[in-house]
Amino acid sequence: MAKSRVLILHGWQGSGPGHWQTWLAGRLREAGAHVQYPELPDCEVPCPDAWAAALHREVRALARGEGERVVIAHSLGCVLWLREAAAIRPEHRVDRVVLVAPPCPGAKVPELARFYPTGADKAGIDSAAKHTRLVCADDDAYCPGRGAAQHWGAPLELVVDLLPGAGHLNVEAGYGAWPAMEAWALGAADALTARDSVGV
Repeated sequence: MAKSRVLILHGWQGSGPGHWQTWLAGRLREAGAHVQYPELPDCEVPCPDAWAAALHREVRALARGEGERVVIAHSLGCVLWLREAAAIRPEHRVDRVVLVAPPCPGAKVPELARFYPTGADKAGIDSAAKHTRLVCADDDAYCPGRGAAQHWGAPLELVVDLLPGAGHLNVEAGYGAWPAMEAWALGAADALTARDSVGV
């Protein structure tokens, strides 16, 4: 059986060495997966067009080998996927996507403003991947008010794993090692709902 092919998309300012995405990339490589973990351009002051071009290069590369295609995005990386999903070519369609803690315009972060509106709709999301799920908290400062479950999950009809009190699901929220995400990435788990599945 072909190994998984995984694309990991970081958010604004990147994911440092202590972030769960960096930990995950190492774990998946150890498991024999093909892992793409690009540094998106100018991540301190990101440009939507430059990030879009990088995403489409990565998706093309992901499609060049055999195996389940998986995309794991965090924060602004999720918004990037939402913006570009409808433009993903049919031959580059992926199998599974998880969007972790996407921010929303209500956060009023100037560096992110050019990424909104996304233009995302259910048809575009469904055309880009066979299955897309959203993982978010109920207290994420980057998606205030209704929260990501209502801002993104409800209108896009996404499967939602809600983690109460998990903030932005980053290092500051205790998400360094994240065994539940590793299990999901490898196809050994269907959901990411258990808070106590987070390792330190």
